[in-house]
Parts: sequence; C-alpha cells; structure tokens
Amino acid sequence: MTTPPRTLRDRRAVALLVAVGILAYTAWVLEAVLSTRLAPARTYVSELAAQDQPYGLLFRTTDLVAGVLLWAGGLWALLRLPARGRWGTAGWGALVLFGTATAVDSRLPLSCAPTVNSRCAEREHAGLVPVTHTAHATSSAVAVCGVLLAMLTLTHTARRAAPGSLLARIGPALVVLELAATVWTLAAVAVLDEVHGDWSLGIAQRLQVGLIAVWLGVLAVSVARAGAPVPARAGVRTAQAPR
Repeated sequence: MTTPPRTLRDRRAVALLVAVGILAYTAWVLEAVLSTRLAPARTYVSELAAQDQPYGLLFRTTDLVAGVLLWAGGLWALLRLPARGRWGTAGWGALVLFGTATAVDSRLPLSCAPTVNSRCAEREHAGLVPVTHTAHATSSAVAVCGVLLAMLTLTHTARRAAPGSLLARIGPALVVLELAATVWTLAAVAVLDEVHGDWSLGIAQRLQVGLIAVWLGVLAVSVARAGAPVPARAGVRTAQAPR
C-alpha cells in the first residue's frame, strides 16, 4: 500500500520542522568559534544564554526558535499523521512538552554564570539572584523529562510498528546513552552544589544535549521515510506504509 499524498506531505512537514528545530537547538556548538569566555568542560550550556554573557541574546533566540519548531512538529504529528498506537501519541505529546519547556526556558535566562563567576555563585547560594534562576532550573527539568519520555515511547513504538526503520534500529542505543549522560549530568550537578568538585559537568551536559539532537535527527529521517511511530486516533487503524 502506498502512502497517501496528503500523509506524505504531513510527514515531510513534521520532519522539516524537527530538522530545522535541531539546527537551532544545537546552536551552542558555536561556542567553538565565538569568544564566549566560558569553559565548555565545566559550565552549563544554559550559561551561554545568561544575561551577562556577550552572546546571550543569540543563544536565547536560538533556544526560543528551537522550542517553537519542535513544539510545532510534535503538534503537527499529533493532529495530522495517521494512527499508530497510544505509545506514539504519548511520545509526540512529550515532544510538544519538550518544545514548550525549551521555549519557556529561553524566556527565563540566568542573570549571570555561576560556574565562572564566584560572586554570582555566592548570590545564588544565598538566594539573592532573580527568581528566574529557580524558574529556569524547573523549566529545564521539565524539558529533559519531556524529551526522555519522547525518546523512550517513540523508540519503543518504532520497534513494534516499524522494526526496519532507522529509529527502531538506532534509537535504543541512543536512549541508553542519553540515560547514562543524564545520570552523569545529575551527579556532576550534585557534586558541584555540595562540594564544588569537578566531574566535567560541561562535558556531561553537552553530551546529553548532543545525544538529544542526534536522536531527533534520527526521528526526523524516520518520519520522512514513513517509518516512525505516529499517534493513534480513536477508532482508526491504518496499514503500515512500505519502506
């Protein structure tokens, strides 16, 4: 059975939104060529967008664009793509949550960079920084939870509904690596908060967000090839498109 032209157009639209969203989401790699004054090995990625940083506006803008595009891609998939189970619905909904939280995150920037500014760190520990610091941590946590849920559910659904797709074949390994990177990041944050040690927080978090971007890329390719999980619609069942 061939894929209906309308469905094919919708798949390409979702894939394009996610793909362009990835480009904006990975704008932090520009730190390799920009004079950001931050040490990538021990700073948060979000510190690039802090209000006192020279390229803060650039990174806040790219985060906003990424969030909006990924939100739109997830919502388009929920509303327009044919059925493929409750796990698919949950996964695309989680991607919508991830996009929303990422966009909100960009509107709640840090006022300063605590890992490189001792006065900022002291003010943060004393609770003398703007409330956006706490709000930013919350929205970041929501974003991570959203994308982890999307990775788990959409990869699981791809393995069941489209076992030959790129997402089904590569997705599980990326999920495992992402979970490991997330644990490393959380451990590094805990050490930084408690004893001011150095567990290469910057490397851990950059690996974490880098793997998210790779997984999103695999998702976009799989959607474009009609081999990715899509949400269920009540009372509707469709045949799997040939690969």
